Amino acid sequence: TALTCVLPCFPCEPSGADGPFLLRPRAVSPASGPVPNTIAMTRSKTFQAYLPSCHRTYSCIHCRAHLANHDELISKSFQGSQGRAYLFNSVVNVGCGPAEERVLLTGLHAVADIYCENCKTTLGWKYEHAFESSQKYKEGKFIIELAHMIKDNGWD
Repeated sequence: TALTCVLPCFPCEPSGADGPFLLRPRAVSPASGPVPNTIAMTRSKTFQAYLPSCHRTYSCIHCRAHLANHDELISKSFQGSQGRAYLFNSVVNVGCGPAEERVLLTGLHAVADIYCENCKTTLGWKYEHAFESSQKYKEGKFIIELAHMIKDNGWD
């Protein structure tokens, strides 16, 4: 069936009542207007957001939901819990769990696991807070492990 309305991804936002690092989905009304940088397409599965097909994209390896535009890639030099991972400025079709403090290879961080909104597979994490000043650039950015994504559209 044709997709007539693309719902926006529900990004995480801090929950003031629950503490500085607990996250909840941000409520978005369908009447809030079109979703920027996304397009409606006919697909067999309905995802919350589709990235433009003219761009190189990364998708969930398990269900093919779009995850990120190649233009949002910051670095390919990260390590996830299951091997290599990429750092992205922004992602779509992902949900966030609650943030927790973890000691990673680069020090102590407050991170929230991210998962595919379609198939619920844990993909990586979002950096909520970096305690080391040299790591502050990661705040608000997303790690997706290569084991959970594939390249789509125009990677010839």
